[in-house]
Order: sequence, then C-alpha cells, then structure tokens
Amino acid sequence: MKKYIIAAALLIGTGAVINTTMQSCTTLATSDLGLSIIKKFLLNGIDKGVNVYSNKEAFLQNNMVDKALPKQLRDINSMLEKVSPSLVAKERQYIADAAVYTVNISKPILVSAVNSLNAQDVTRIIQGEKGTATLILKEKTAQQLVAAIAPKVDEQLNQYGIVKSINTALSGSNLLSSLLGGNKNTVNAGGLSQLASEQLVDGMFNIIEDYEIQNSKSLLGPLGK
Repeated sequence: MKKYIIAAALLIGTGAVINTTMQSCTTLATSDLGLSIIKKFLLNGIDKGVNVYSNKEAFLQNNMVDKALPKQLRDINSMLEKVSPSLVAKERQYIADAAVYTVNISKPILVSAVNSLNAQDVTRIIQGEKGTATLILKEKTAQQLVAAIAPKVDEQLNQYGIVKSINTALSGSNLLSSLLGGNKNTVNAGGLSQLASEQLVDGMFNIIEDYEIQNSKSLLGPLGK
C-alpha cells in the first residue's frame, strides 16, 4: 500500500493524487469485491493449514508447526532427550494424532471468523504490514480455539498415557522441579494438554501467515497492497 502511494506521488507530484489513491484503495478494499477477495485469500490459507493438520506425516514434517512449540514444552522435551529420546518421538506422534483429531473443530471457528470480517478489519489489513490479516484472525479466534480443542487434546493424550510415561522417565529429576517451579516434580496432564493445544493453534496460524506472506502481492495487489 505504501509503495503504491509513493509511486503515484513520484509520477504526478501532487498531494491530491496521494489522497485520491488512498481513498480509491480503501474504497475498493471495503467494497463487496474487496471484502470477498480478502475473505477468499484467508480461506485459502485456512485450507492449506487444514490440509497439513489432516495428514499426520505432513504435520510432523511442517516447520511452521515446530516453530509453534511452546517454550515450556520445548524445555521438557530437551530434558527427555537426555533420558528417553524415543519418548519425545512418541509425544510428537501423539500430538500429530491430536491435530488430526481436532482439525474439524478448528476449521469452522476459523471460517466463521473470516466470514465475520468487517470494513474496519479490511482497512486495517490493507494499510498494515504483511501478516496483518492473520494477526486479526488470531486476535478473533486464538483463545476460542484453545478452549475448544483442549478437552479433545487431553482426551487423546490420556488415551496413550503419555503424561505418565513422561513423569516416569523424569522421576527424581531436579530439573523438572526447577522448570515447573516450586515443589512440582511431575508434569500435570492438563498442563501438557494445554501446551499441546497452544502448539496446535499457533502452528495453524503460522501456516496461514506463511501463506499470506507468500501470496499477498499476487492476491491483494488489485487492492493496492
């Protein structure tokens, strides 16, 4: 958007042209056509994330998901690598299963949020940096998504007994106590499920944001982005 305006100013050299350009971009963006373009753009990103989450192997190989690993869970896994590397691999497998198990819960929430976008949201997307569309979607849905999938993630992880296995592997470790704080010497089942849920949600947004950044020029160019 900024480059588009600057280019117009250099060509014609009047402040009036800048104002006209800004108004025309905003008018187009907030029109039915502009709104539909942005909605379709975000829905494409959601579909990409859903395709990854629906395929266990694709999920395990996606670096956007790895980047979403919460620090506390990353630290727990670092400790596990020292005593039971195979358990870390199992944990990742089980979280991948949880991704497949919960993706149909997440998708309708995301789609509904996209369909509720208004002119103010769209103006903010057009005037913002790359990634703003995903940021708005995250602001609208992140807490709802975590709350919606956490019980299912907990159900999935408990089915495999992963929490008990982790606590057994780390039993007697002072590192676990220092990591979790206070006198805690065990990983709480609900806590692990919460961390896994946060990873699933943040990983989905990472994929959507990556799609936005990679495709914003071609898809949002007509709106002056």
